[in-house]
Amino acid sequence: MEKYRFMWNERKNIRMLWRFCLVGAGNTFVDFVVFFLLASFGVSALLAQVCSYTAGVVNSYVWNRMWTFQVKQKANVGEFLRFLIVNVLSLAVTLLLLFLCRDVGQWPLFAGKLAATLGGIAVNFAGSRFWVFASKPSHS
Repeated sequence: MEKYRFMWNERKNIRMLWRFCLVGAGNTFVDFVVFFLLASFGVSALLAQVCSYTAGVVNSYVWNRMWTFQVKQKANVGEFLRFLIVNVLSLAVTLLLLFLCRDVGQWPLFAGKLAATLGGIAVNFAGSRFWVFASKPSHS
């Protein structure tokens, strides 16, 4: 437990968080472009969210695995399944928040989408950092 106390003071972990945020910005850009493009064609907000989120997930997996968390091992089924689980959970959070903001709270579309996105980011980072791409502890 001692080795985790100052985890965020290490340059490597700060760089990892910074990269995650940059990849997240790219994912969000992809997500928003696809979402508002579909919405402009009359696709419902919830269906547009599923499609746009899926596009962001593909971008996220590739960039976070290779660049953010710099996973050296070959990709495997277990990692991919963990990634999918985290992203399905994150999608559920975004759908719930979008529904609550838009349909219950009557928020404007952009405000509801922003709230949903922020909730999804929190779930996704925690799951990716500590479960999907977690470094295996070395046994000394």
